[in-house]
Amino acid sequence: MPALLQHGRIEITGRLVDASNATLFGSITHDGLAAQCVYKPVRGERPLWDFPDGTLAGREVASYLVSEAMGFHVVPPTVLRDGPFGSGMVQLWIDTDDERELVDVCAPTEVPPGWVAVLRARDDGGRPAVLVHADIPELRRLAAFDVVVNNADRKGGHVLAGVDGRVYGVDHGLTMHVEDKLRTVLWGFVGQELSPEVIEGLEKLRAGLDGGLADELGQHVTRRETRAFADRVDALLESRVYPPPSGYGPAIPWPAF
Repeated sequence: MPALLQHGRIEITGRLVDASNATLFGSITHDGLAAQCVYKPVRGERPLWDFPDGTLAGREVASYLVSEAMGFHVVPPTVLRDGPFGSGMVQLWIDTDDERELVDVCAPTEVPPGWVAVLRARDDGGRPAVLVHADIPELRRLAAFDVVVNNADRKGGHVLAGVDGRVYGVDHGLTMHVEDKLRTVLWGFVGQELSPEVIEGLEKLRAGLDGGLADELGQHVTRRETRAFADRVDALLESRVYPPPSGYGPAIPWPAF
Protein backbone atom coordinates (compact mmCIF):
# COMPACT_ATOMS: atom_id res chain seq x y z
CA MET A 1 0.00 0.00 0.00
CA PRO A 2 2.76 2.58 0.73
CA ALA A 3 4.18 2.04 -2.78
CA LEU A 4 0.73 2.57 -4.29
CA LEU A 5 0.27 5.83 -2.39
CA GLN A 6 3.80 7.06 -2.97
CA HIS A 7 4.15 6.24 -6.66
CA GLY A 8 0.63 5.74 -7.99
CA ARG A 9 -1.06 7.90 -10.60
CA ILE A 10 -3.72 10.10 -9.01
CA GLU A 11 -6.91 10.98 -10.85
CA ILE A 12 -9.08 13.55 -9.09
CA THR A 13 -12.80 12.78 -9.23
CA GLY A 14 -14.28 15.13 -6.63
CA ARG A 15 -13.84 17.49 -3.71
CA LEU A 16 -15.00 17.26 -0.10
CA VAL A 17 -16.75 20.63 0.07
CA ASP A 18 -17.26 20.69 3.85
CA ALA A 19 -13.51 20.66 4.54
CA SER A 20 -11.87 23.93 5.58
CA ASN A 21 -8.78 23.20 3.46
CA ALA A 22 -8.68 21.90 -0.12
CA THR A 23 -9.51 18.21 0.24
CA LEU A 24 -9.72 16.29 -3.01
CA PHE A 25 -11.02 12.78 -3.61
CA GLY A 26 -9.79 10.49 -6.34
CA SER A 27 -8.44 7.16 -7.49
CA ILE A 28 -4.84 6.02 -7.45
CA THR A 29 -3.30 3.24 -9.55
CA HIS A 30 0.13 1.66 -9.69
CA ASP A 31 1.55 -1.63 -10.92
CA GLY A 32 -1.83 -3.33 -11.19
CA LEU A 33 -3.11 -2.04 -7.85
CA ALA A 34 -5.91 0.49 -7.42
CA ALA A 35 -7.57 2.28 -4.51
CA GLN A 36 -9.39 5.45 -3.61
CA CYS A 37 -7.54 8.24 -1.87
CA VAL A 38 -7.73 11.70 -0.33
CA TYR A 39 -5.29 14.31 -1.61
CA LYS A 40 -4.69 17.59 0.24
CA PRO A 41 -2.30 19.86 -1.68
CA VAL A 42 -0.17 22.20 0.40
CA ARG A 43 -1.19 25.10 -1.81
CA GLY A 44 -4.80 24.55 -0.72
CA GLU A 45 -4.08 24.95 3.00
CA ARG A 46 -5.82 27.87 4.64
CA PRO A 47 -3.42 30.15 6.59
CA LEU A 48 -3.78 29.86 10.37
CA TRP A 49 -2.59 32.21 13.07
CA ASP A 50 -1.07 29.49 15.28
CA PHE A 51 0.34 26.94 12.82
CA PRO A 52 3.09 27.80 10.30
CA ASP A 53 1.91 28.07 6.70
CA GLY A 54 2.40 25.04 4.50
CA THR A 55 2.98 22.55 7.35
CA LEU A 56 -0.37 20.80 7.73
CA ALA A 57 0.30 18.06 5.18
CA GLY A 58 3.54 17.16 6.92
CA ARG A 59 1.79 17.02 10.28
CA GLU A 60 -0.68 14.52 8.84
CA VAL A 61 2.21 12.29 7.82
CA ALA A 62 3.89 12.72 11.22
CA SER A 63 0.68 11.60 12.92
CA TYR A 64 0.56 8.51 10.72
CA LEU A 65 4.16 7.68 11.67
CA VAL A 66 3.25 7.98 15.36
CA SER A 67 0.22 5.71 14.96
CA GLU A 68 2.35 3.08 13.26
CA ALA A 69 5.13 3.34 15.85
CA MET A 70 2.56 2.70 18.59
CA GLY A 71 1.21 -0.30 16.73
CA PHE A 72 -2.28 1.22 16.93
CA HIS A 73 -2.81 1.69 13.16
CA VAL A 74 -5.57 4.24 13.84
CA VAL A 75 -4.49 6.55 11.00
CA PRO A 76 -4.97 5.35 7.40
CA PRO A 77 -1.74 4.97 5.38
CA THR A 78 -0.51 8.49 4.60
CA VAL A 79 2.38 9.90 2.55
CA LEU A 80 3.72 13.27 1.44
CA ARG A 81 4.30 13.43 -2.32
CA ASP A 82 3.80 15.39 -5.49
CA GLY A 83 0.32 15.34 -7.00
CA PRO A 84 -1.83 17.01 -9.66
CA PHE A 85 -1.70 20.34 -7.77
CA GLY A 86 1.77 20.07 -6.31
CA SER A 87 3.14 18.60 -3.11
CA GLY A 88 0.56 17.38 -0.65
CA MET A 89 -0.71 14.69 1.64
CA VAL A 90 -2.11 11.52 0.06
CA GLN A 91 -4.08 9.17 2.30
CA LEU A 92 -5.91 5.93 1.69
CA TRP A 93 -9.68 6.46 1.59
CA ILE A 94 -11.60 4.58 4.28
CA ASP A 95 -15.02 3.15 3.46
CA THR A 96 -17.23 3.59 6.51
CA ASP A 97 -20.04 1.64 8.13
CA ASP A 98 -22.85 4.20 8.26
CA GLU A 99 -24.79 2.03 10.71
CA ARG A 100 -22.05 2.18 13.34
CA GLU A 101 -22.00 5.41 15.34
CA LEU A 102 -19.07 6.18 17.65
CA VAL A 103 -19.74 9.80 18.65
CA ASP A 104 -23.18 11.36 18.94
CA VAL A 105 -25.42 13.99 20.54
CA CYS A 106 -28.55 12.77 22.28
CA ALA A 107 -30.97 13.54 25.10
CA PRO A 108 -29.55 12.84 28.60
CA THR A 109 -32.09 10.04 29.06
CA GLU A 110 -31.10 8.37 25.77
CA VAL A 111 -27.37 7.74 26.28
CA PRO A 112 -26.71 4.28 24.78
CA PRO A 113 -25.53 1.53 27.14
CA GLY A 114 -21.74 1.41 27.28
CA TRP A 115 -21.32 5.03 26.20
CA VAL A 116 -19.84 7.91 28.21
CA ALA A 117 -20.91 11.55 28.46
CA VAL A 118 -18.52 14.36 27.57
CA LEU A 119 -20.51 17.59 27.65
CA ARG A 120 -23.99 18.68 28.65
CA ALA A 121 -25.63 21.44 26.65
CA ARG A 122 -28.91 22.43 24.98
CA ASP A 123 -29.97 21.89 21.40
CA ASP A 124 -31.36 24.49 19.00
CA GLY A 125 -34.77 24.15 20.59
CA GLY A 126 -33.47 24.67 24.12
CA ARG A 127 -33.84 21.01 25.08
CA PRO A 128 -31.14 19.32 27.20
CA ALA A 129 -28.57 17.42 25.14
CA VAL A 130 -25.35 15.57 25.83
CA LEU A 131 -22.27 14.87 23.71
CA VAL A 132 -21.39 11.19 24.09
CA HIS A 133 -19.04 8.60 22.66
CA ALA A 134 -18.67 4.83 22.81
CA ASP A 135 -16.48 3.28 25.50
CA ILE A 136 -14.51 0.75 23.45
CA PRO A 137 -10.81 -0.18 23.34
CA GLU A 138 -10.43 1.36 19.87
CA LEU A 139 -11.47 4.79 21.13
CA ARG A 140 -9.25 4.46 24.19
CA ARG A 141 -6.33 3.93 21.84
CA LEU A 142 -7.38 6.87 19.69
CA ALA A 143 -7.79 9.13 22.73
CA ALA A 144 -4.27 8.31 23.95
CA PHE A 145 -2.91 8.86 20.47
CA ASP A 146 -4.57 12.29 20.41
CA VAL A 147 -2.91 13.22 23.70
CA VAL A 148 0.62 12.54 22.48
CA VAL A 149 0.20 14.12 19.03
CA ASN A 150 -1.57 17.07 20.71
CA ASN A 151 -4.53 16.92 18.34
CA ALA A 152 -6.25 20.29 18.20
CA ASP A 153 -9.13 19.14 16.01
CA ARG A 154 -10.63 15.75 16.97
CA LYS A 155 -14.16 16.32 15.73
CA GLY A 156 -16.79 13.60 15.83
CA GLY A 157 -16.71 13.46 12.04
CA HIS A 158 -13.00 12.65 12.18
CA VAL A 159 -13.69 9.35 13.96
CA LEU A 160 -14.50 6.68 11.38
CA ALA A 161 -15.94 3.20 11.78
CA GLY A 162 -14.47 1.32 8.85
CA VAL A 163 -16.36 -1.40 7.00
CA ASP A 164 -13.39 -3.59 7.93
CA GLY A 165 -14.48 -3.37 11.58
CA ARG A 166 -11.62 -1.10 12.60
CA VAL A 167 -11.76 2.45 13.96
CA TYR A 168 -9.77 5.22 12.30
CA GLY A 169 -8.97 8.85 12.98
CA VAL A 170 -8.49 11.27 10.08
CA ASP A 171 -7.67 14.94 9.53
CA HIS A 172 -4.50 15.41 11.57
CA GLY A 173 -3.17 18.65 10.13
CA LEU A 174 -3.53 20.43 13.48
CA THR A 175 -1.17 18.28 15.52
CA MET A 176 2.35 18.28 16.98
CA HIS A 177 2.29 21.89 18.20
CA VAL A 178 4.63 22.79 21.07
CA GLU A 179 1.81 24.46 23.02
CA ASP A 180 -0.95 22.41 24.65
CA LYS A 181 -3.80 22.53 22.12
CA LEU A 182 -5.66 19.28 22.74
CA ARG A 183 -9.24 19.79 21.54
CA THR A 184 -11.28 16.63 21.24
CA VAL A 185 -14.73 15.07 21.58
CA LEU A 186 -13.13 12.05 23.30
CA TRP A 187 -12.92 13.45 26.84
CA GLY A 188 -15.01 10.63 28.32
CA PHE A 189 -11.95 8.80 29.67
CA VAL A 190 -10.54 11.68 31.74
CA GLY A 191 -8.95 10.46 34.99
CA GLN A 192 -9.22 6.79 34.04
CA GLU A 193 -6.18 4.54 34.00
CA LEU A 194 -4.60 3.63 30.69
CA SER A 195 -5.13 0.03 29.66
CA PRO A 196 -2.12 -2.32 29.46
CA GLU A 197 -2.55 -2.26 25.67
CA VAL A 198 -2.27 1.54 25.56
CA ILE A 199 0.74 1.53 27.88
CA GLU A 200 2.44 -1.06 25.65
CA GLY A 201 1.83 1.19 22.64
CA LEU A 202 3.34 4.17 24.45
CA GLU A 203 6.38 2.12 25.42
CA LYS A 204 6.84 1.06 21.79
CA LEU A 205 6.58 4.71 20.79
CA ARG A 206 9.19 5.79 23.34
CA ALA A 207 11.54 3.08 22.14
CA GLY A 208 10.99 4.26 18.59
CA LEU A 209 11.95 7.80 19.55
CA ASP A 210 15.20 6.45 20.96
CA GLY A 211 15.69 4.77 17.58
CA GLY A 212 14.99 6.36 14.21
CA LEU A 213 11.49 7.76 14.70
CA ALA A 214 12.71 11.18 15.83
CA ASP A 215 14.63 11.57 12.56
CA GLU A 216 11.55 10.52 10.55
CA LEU A 217 9.39 13.03 12.38
CA GLY A 218 12.08 15.66 11.82
CA GLN A 219 11.30 15.54 8.10
CA HIS A 220 7.82 16.95 8.84
CA VAL A 221 7.98 18.95 12.09
CA THR A 222 10.63 21.03 13.86
CA ARG A 223 13.12 19.72 16.41
CA ARG A 224 11.36 21.77 19.07
CA GLU A 225 8.06 20.14 18.17
CA THR A 226 9.68 16.70 18.28
CA ARG A 227 11.07 17.41 21.76
CA ALA A 228 7.66 18.60 22.96
CA PHE A 229 6.13 15.44 21.52
CA ALA A 230 8.65 13.27 23.41
CA ASP A 231 7.82 15.16 26.61
CA ARG A 232 4.12 14.39 26.14
CA VAL A 233 4.88 10.70 25.66
CA ASP A 234 7.00 10.67 28.83
CA ALA A 235 4.33 12.53 30.83
CA LEU A 236 1.59 10.12 29.80
CA LEU A 237 3.76 7.11 30.58
CA GLU A 238 4.48 8.58 34.02
CA SER A 239 0.88 9.45 34.92
CA ARG A 240 -0.74 6.44 33.23
CA VAL A 241 -4.11 8.17 33.26
CA TYR A 242 -6.03 10.15 30.65
CA PRO A 243 -5.38 13.83 31.39
CA PRO A 244 -8.07 16.50 31.84
CA PRO A 245 -8.30 19.60 29.63
CA SER A 246 -5.43 21.99 30.27
CA GLY A 247 -7.59 25.09 30.51
CA TYR A 248 -5.62 26.62 27.65
CA GLY A 249 -8.27 27.57 25.13
CA PRO A 250 -11.41 25.57 24.31
CA ALA A 251 -11.35 21.85 25.09
CA ILE A 252 -13.70 20.83 22.29
CA PRO A 253 -13.32 21.84 18.63
CA TRP A 254 -16.05 23.86 16.99
CA PRO A 255 -18.07 22.64 15.35
CA ALA A 256 -17.90 19.36 17.23
CA PHE A 257 -18.78 17.39 14.08
